[in-house]
Amino acid sequence: MRRHTPNADIPDRGDVDVEVDGKAQRLTNLDKVFWPDEGLTKADLLRYYIAIAPALLPHLRDRAMVMKRYPNGIAGKSFFMKRAPRPRPEWIETCAIEHRSGSVIDFPMVQDLASLLWVVNLGCIDLNPWYATCDDTNRPDVLHFDLDPTPGATFEQVCAAALVVRDGLVALGMKPVVKTTGSRGVHIYVPIERGPTQKDVWRFAKRFAVSLAALQPELLTSEYRVARRPERRVLVDYNQNAWGRTLASVYSVRPRPGAPVSTPVSWDEVERGIAIDDFRMDNVPARVAQLGDGWKPMLAKRGRFPLARML
Repeated sequence: MRRHTPNADIPDRGDVDVEVDGKAQRLTNLDKVFWPDEGLTKADLLRYYIAIAPALLPHLRDRAMVMKRYPNGIAGKSFFMKRAPRPRPEWIETCAIEHRSGSVIDFPMVQDLASLLWVVNLGCIDLNPWYATCDDTNRPDVLHFDLDPTPGATFEQVCAAALVVRDGLVALGMKPVVKTTGSRGVHIYVPIERGPTQKDVWRFAKRFAVSLAALQPELLTSEYRVARRPERRVLVDYNQNAWGRTLASVYSVRPRPGAPVSTPVSWDEVERGIAIDDFRMDNVPARVAQLGDGWKPMLAKRGRFPLARML
């Protein structure tokens, strides 16, 4: 069996041994179709993540990874997995997190290209990292809002809602960034100084979402109970800030037709109008090569918002 380097093309069929920075592993079932309508395979997915890795990896390092596995692609059954499976390479780093039950779960961490390929080879199409780094898993460095259309709402409404949320956050002195979810909505993130617990961040997010929705009731809702949620509105979902929740990471491919990607966009683009299908596995690497990492503000150590002052 041929041994490939990360710069070489992944073959179209079969299995292959790869070595990345001295770390060897086998990538399997490369010809398995993951997107039936598009004819995209597991090999195509691996090639995408190799191409996007320089921009993606800094956003994943030192964070526990919740795995959602699609071993037979988007048309097959999927399942969540928290604990890093065995057997696994000895170089896969883990993050031990104690849950309410008292059990301690060793989550895998994606620290480099080798561990990224290992996770994707397990059938993880999108990547779902923890909101806090492993050295203190209850003190996140992000505040975020998941904007999701309720039945009857359009993506144009989602973009309009994103601008309202942006303006509300900016009025508080924050510097929000935005990305498509790769599904139906957008994610708005704010880099914050570590300090507040996840529960504190959740409380602030709820207070902000409820207050903002009350000011724009024809466009926004913060009602988390589905039975009471009005139609033709955009949900400002604060509850994703709860402990243990995760969202698809930046540059994640989503398990949906067309292989859309959760992609950073500028606020100017949101104002002009965008569509989820504008950002796909086949074109996002070229966009990033041209424009750079639009999520770079999330990595900066300076300029993070001191949310503790508002609690």
